Amino acid sequence: MKHVLPILALVAGVVAAPATAEEITLLGETDFAWERTPEGVSFAPLQGDRFAEAYQALVELPAGTVSPPHVKSANMYGVMLQGEMIHYPSDTDPGAARRIGPGAFYAIPSGLAHVSACVSDIPCVAYLYQDGAFDFVPVQP
Repeated sequence: MKHVLPILALVAGVVAAPATAEEITLLGETDFAWERTPEGVSFAPLQGDRFAEAYQALVELPAGTVSPPHVKSANMYGVMLQGEMIHYPSDTDPGAARRIGPGAFYAIPSGLAHVSACVSDIPCVAYLYQDGAFDFVPVQP
């Protein structure tokens, strides 16, 4: 968590677009409106409606979370803030997947069947940007 606060301050201060040219948007860690999905994953919107358009958000996955193989219709970009994750094409060996932690960047192209997992003992938190609306389309392994 010690790495999260400085990175969140940077992300919130830089990526959240101001409402007008004369405004600066600043969000402290208590300002995020976290929403938990039925699967236990939490999102805190930063900009845009993730179900309707390109968006920026924070995402938190509980430790040990492993997604089923799935695809997304838009490209996804992330920066790890806390914990360690792996992201790998669903037709490859998860044991060969590279672990990434705070400060690491990842990009998952649209249409690529993949698995994402929080492999640390603590929750994984990442900053996300997706260049289109969020979706999660399960695929057969």
